[in-house]
Amino acid sequence: MNTELALEALRALSQEYRLASFRQLIQAGPAGLSVGELRDRVGIPPATLSAHLNVLRAAGLVNDVREGRVIRVRADFTRMNDLLAYLTENCCAGTTCSSVAECCPEAKGVTP
Repeated sequence: MNTELALEALRALSQEYRLASFRQLIQAGPAGLSVGELRDRVGIPPATLSAHLNVLRAAGLVNDVREGRVIRVRADFTRMNDLLAYLTENCCAGTTCSSVAECCPEAKGVTP
């Protein structure tokens, strides 16, 4: 990940409801949440959530898919891990550090 992409992701997460939405999607895992479920968990109006999801989508942090009449939103775990790696690449004096855990739901036996 380059600096420009990292800054875009960090800007997207630097708002209370966007951060809360992203955290809910991370917690939901690869299955994600319907827009309605996410709205209920975050507690904001539909139009407001839509605007926030557009910012997260533009930053590559979430993606969505239509399932009939439902839109399911998922966190992009690869992008999240890329951001975490970028933020921690210089920890431990630039050497590989085992204290930074990478999030990989597939490794935990959870599949989309």
